[in-house]
Amino acid sequence: MDDEPLAEWAERRDARIGQLRAVPLVTGDGPRASHLNPDAPRAIQRWNGHLWEAYGFAANLAEARLVLFPHTEAAPP
Repeated sequence: MDDEPLAEWAERRDARIGQLRAVPLVTGDGPRASHLNPDAPRAIQRWNGHLWEAYGFAANLAEARLVLFPHTEAAPP
């Protein structure tokens, strides 16, 4: 088995630092996919290189997308 050099692994890990994700706040062990509960509130989490830490809160999927993708413009109608 070929082991990955530690420097390459650290570079991949560090490239993700600051990445954001939105986690739906739903009860139970049910599906957590965003399209199944678009009106559920979201916890916004930020990767710090070791674990996902709390970063913010969004009231629903639409608001979470504004936080995750702030520079994306909506397509004109």
